[in-house]
Amino acid sequence: MQMRTKVGGWVFLFTSTFTYGQRVEVLPSHFTDTLALKHMVQPTFPSFWEKGAVKISFVPTLLFGASAATWNSREDVRETRNRYIPTFKYHFDDYLQYTPAAATFGLKAAGVKGRNEFKRSAITYATSVAIMAMLVNGIKYTAKVERPDGSSKNSFPSGHSANAFNNAALLDREYGLVNPAYSIGGYGVATMTAVGRGLNNRHWVSDVFAGAGIGILSSQLAYFFVDKIYGNKGDNVSVLSQFKGNENPSFLAIKLGFAAALERIIEDEDEEALARLGWEAGLEGAYFFTKNWGVGGQFSVAGFPFNKSNVSIPTNPDTPEYISKADIITESLGYLNFSVGPYYAIHFSDQWNLMFKGLVGYSIAAQGHLKLKYETPNLPEESQELIMASYKPKNAIQFIAGTALTYNFASNLGATLYADFNHSQMKYKYIVNPDFLDPGEPEVFTDRSPFNYMTLGIRLTAYF
Repeated sequence: MQMRTKVGGWVFLFTSTFTYGQRVEVLPSHFTDTLALKHMVQPTFPSFWEKGAVKISFVPTLLFGASAATWNSREDVRETRNRYIPTFKYHFDDYLQYTPAAATFGLKAAGVKGRNEFKRSAITYATSVAIMAMLVNGIKYTAKVERPDGSSKNSFPSGHSANAFNNAALLDREYGLVNPAYSIGGYGVATMTAVGRGLNNRHWVSDVFAGAGIGILSSQLAYFFVDKIYGNKGDNVSVLSQFKGNENPSFLAIKLGFAAALERIIEDEDEEALARLGWEAGLEGAYFFTKNWGVGGQFSVAGFPFNKSNVSIPTNPDTPEYISKADIITESLGYLNFSVGPYYAIHFSDQWNLMFKGLVGYSIAAQGHLKLKYETPNLPEESQELIMASYKPKNAIQFIAGTALTYNFASNLGATLYADFNHSQMKYKYIVNPDFLDPGEPEVFTDRSPFNYMTLGIRLTAYF
């Protein structure tokens, strides 16, 4: 039996950005008169990114895109969950989803000024819940997607995720300008809720992305309509505009994406690469001491699934042990990664910035198996799976170099496109089932090879 270790994958990501503070300039009266006349003669028009429809739909569109991109990989993501925490069952997500809304109205009851007074906030929130319920339930009972645990066929989209992100958007809109910690906390809790749905095996990863998109879209639409009714952008905007945030681009980000291999991971006897598209999810953040320099790090989970390799096993159809079909299936490579290092930012304008990073960290690998799965029509109740070999990559030092381009498309929201190069030198240990070895071949052997891959995606980022 021949196995050659090489590496690869694709990574997609996701980011949302919260900037903080507004700048108010006071001009002499003769300047304001001149400016007013100028705008009467040459009216200005909002750019594409400043248009209301773009601001409302941009982040939800990214989330819906992430849902579509992960649809065909959802079973691979669940496989990683089943390998690490197959018995996970904690229902914190049932309660955590309501925390941002409870915090919003708790602050208002305590007299903390936000964007709107209590009554207007309640009207906006009720409107967003109505929009969300219509969208979620309308899709759920039309799509009829089965849940990962097989309990029902109303998995897509995730109602818990939609509710959590709708509530987080409420807290962000009402108190994000007062203190960015409210936005970070709200979206952090919403993300934990969404992750909990996957950990509890109640939703596919594509379900929670779509739910998050619906939740944010519902809140955006509610504020749009209610603001039109009231004729302004909030009851206390003039008060909130006095707050000014830190101009340094310190941030906390949530990311998810695909990874692309620079080498193949494993090849079969015909030298056909078995590696498929991979994925990565995690958190990233940095504290900037100046406008340009900072230090930070990231935590991520990565999985690299494999294609099936069809094999032919000659057996007699008249015998009980007749095998009609056989596949070799390799469990995905799984890694937990921790890394830290310096960050450098270049600011093109108030809306655009480019960041570079160089990180070093530690990669913890998971054990996997190569299995032979086969069909025996004459013995349907017999075991139809055999472990051919087990593999265990040794934990290793990891190096990451990356760049990220961010566009702040609203006063407290933005999106980042990033690309990272990941390198480590992995040592693999293989233990082979003796039944699959030729006489004299070793049952245990090791191999060392580079593990290089590129990640590309978008992030949700909160600046503080």
